[in-house]
This record gives sequence, structure tokens and C-alpha cells, in this order.
Amino acid sequence: MKNVRTLLTFAVLVVLALALGLAERQEAPESPIPTVENTSAQGARALYLFLREAGRPVGTLLDSLETLPKDTRTLVIAAPEGRPVTDAEVLALRTFVGGGGTLVYLSPRELGRHQAALESWLRLDEGPLLPSTERGLGTDLADAGGTTVDVWLATGPLRGLSSLRVSQDRGIVVRHADAVPLAGLGGAVVLWRRAIDKGEVFVLAGADLVENRRLELLDNAAFWDALSRRGPLVFDEYHHLQAPPPPLSRGIWVFVAQVLTVGLVYAVSRGTRFGAPRPVRLERHRSALEYVRSMGWLMRRAKVEKELLPELDRALRQSLQERLGISLTLDDAEAARLLERDGGIPAARYLEAKADLTHLQGQPVVRPSDYARVARAYAWLEREVTGRATSRPAA
Repeated sequence: MKNVRTLLTFAVLVVLALALGLAERQEAPESPIPTVENTSAQGARALYLFLREAGRPVGTLLDSLETLPKDTRTLVIAAPEGRPVTDAEVLALRTFVGGGGTLVYLSPRELGRHQAALESWLRLDEGPLLPSTERGLGTDLADAGGTTVDVWLATGPLRGLSSLRVSQDRGIVVRHADAVPLAGLGGAVVLWRRAIDKGEVFVLAGADLVENRRLELLDNAAFWDALSRRGPLVFDEYHHLQAPPPPLSRGIWVFVAQVLTVGLVYAVSRGTRFGAPRPVRLERHRSALEYVRSMGWLMRRAKVEKELLPELDRALRQSLQERLGISLTLDDAEAARLLERDGGIPAARYLEAKADLTHLQGQPVVRPSDYARVARAYAWLEREVTGRATSRPAA
């Protein structure tokens, strides 16, 4: 019988788990990570396919920046937040750029949180908020939440371009003295260029230019097309991935083994019998009548009959007020008259019971039999008032 109950319990739990799983089944929310595999609005899949279908040499890097292919001409790091770029990788980037490579770094919006080493090398800081403008778009609803920035210095991949479409957020500041602002709006800069030996670094505020939702707006696609014409272009995907958790230490495995051992010993000790099972002990519980009798005996022993008499009249008058609307402030004669008129109970019944109760209250000692007589009379009146009387009390 015990095994059957256990199996039923596990079956119910399995059914509940399946039901909860089906109830929670819904489409996953769109990912905000700008990877080349992300097809949502904030992904970079459209740019990757655009360059590949145009015949440009484009690829992805799924390992550390220290393993960057030697023929790479342009490296794109698009707002990575999965894992930080290490100091060793920053050194590899310096070597890559100094040798003639181009680094396009689209900085995360929250500086100082995800890429401390890169931000320290490039000396980045938050800029002012970009003003809003829909200039260059066919309709105001074409890019809600975006703004149009001007190309101030049309050089390199910006040659021949006039405006870019980005998110209306904060710009960025590059604190190097030789850094040149290339695009922005008002006092906010969204694109900087810094030459390092034979190469150059482009720093952008946010990953707006790689996003699927803005690739076709204004000159965004032309900027990437110009970069890809320089040679092989690689997207860094490695730093979008979450770093694996550290391996479990030996102490944790020892703790798990101890817990399993203790659990096994407990199961064996509880599941093995060392003798014949003892008969089940039958417990007999007291009935409700026994409790009533005990309460009556307690009342008789306490001798509180005289103190309980006023409660009988108070409870009855309360019922008269609730059932028949007879006010508690009326005297007994008036209350008896209204009781006979509205409840059909002879007024004499109530007056006799009240007189008997008043008489007992004047006695120095109230016997249990006298209290029981008055209590029966009042109980009958209360049942009559509530419509539950079955027979009249014995005289």
C-alpha cells in the first residue's frame, strides 16, 4: 500500500511538471545581443548576410583575440557584454592595429561595467545626450527612438557619406589628444577615429550601426560596405558568449559524497527491519458528548451559575433584537408584548422565565438544578425566536 501511494505521488508530480511546462511554453523574447546569428531587431545578422552576398570576405571569430587570423584587415567588436577583453587580448589588438589593421569598436552603453581593459586603452567616457531629429527619413515612424547624425569629416570609410542613423542615446568621448570626431549632432559625438602607427581605430557609441533595424537607413550600409572593401572583415563573437563557470573544487565533490553516504545510511536504516513488526496501536479519541459532559462537570465544580444568569437574558434579548427588531432598551413588559405580536410567542412565557431568573439572582446560592431549569426555559424561547423549536419544555 505504501509503494502504491509513493508511485501515485510521483505520477502526480510528473503530470504537474508537464502541465506547468506546457503552460509556460511561449516564444523567447528577442535577444538584444548584436551577434551575427541574432535575427531580431538588435542583432547583426542582416549586416553579415549583406556583406557575404555582396561577395565580401567576411567571417567570425569564436576564440580569443590572440588567435585573430593574420590576413584580417578589419576587426569588428560590437558592444560585447558576455565576457571581458583581457589585458593580453588588448596587447594583441595593439599589435594588430599597429601593423596596419582596422579596429571598429562599438562600445556598450554602460561604460566601466563590461570592458574595463578596452575602455582604459581607448580612454573612453560618456558623452552628452543626442538631440532628436528625423531628418532624412520618409516618415517619423520609420525609426522610433532613433536620431540622424551628421558626418563632419568624410574620410576613410565615410568618404562620400553625409548622415548616419543611430539611437537617440548618449554619445561617447575619446580622451586621446590625437582622436578625431568624425560624426555626431550638436555637441554629442557618436564616431571617433584614432590613428595608431600604420592602422586606425574607429570608436562608436553603441551598436546602432550594426543592428538589423537600422542597416538600410541613410548611409549605414555604405559605411560597412566601404570597410569590407579593404579586405577580410571579421566579427568578434567570442566576447558575446558567457564565460563558463569555474570547475567544482575537490572539497565540493567530497561534500557531495558525504551527503550521498549519509543519505544511503539513512535509507538502509529506515528500510531494514530487525525483528517482527509491532502491531499498530489503535488510538481511541474522545467523543463530543464526553467533552460536553466534562465542560458541564467543570461548570458545576466552579459554581458559576449565579454569574451566568444575566448572560442568559442578555443573549435572548440580543436574539430578539437581531430576529424581531426588539430594542435592547425596552423594558421587559414591552419586549414581551412585541415578542407575542411579532414572534407569536406568548408574552407570559418570557415574563415567567424572566421572573424566575430575577428570583434566582436574589438568592445567596443558586443550585445547579435551579440554573438548569431557567436555562431550559431561555433555551426554548431562543429556539422559538430563531425558528428551531420542536416541542415545548416540560413544566
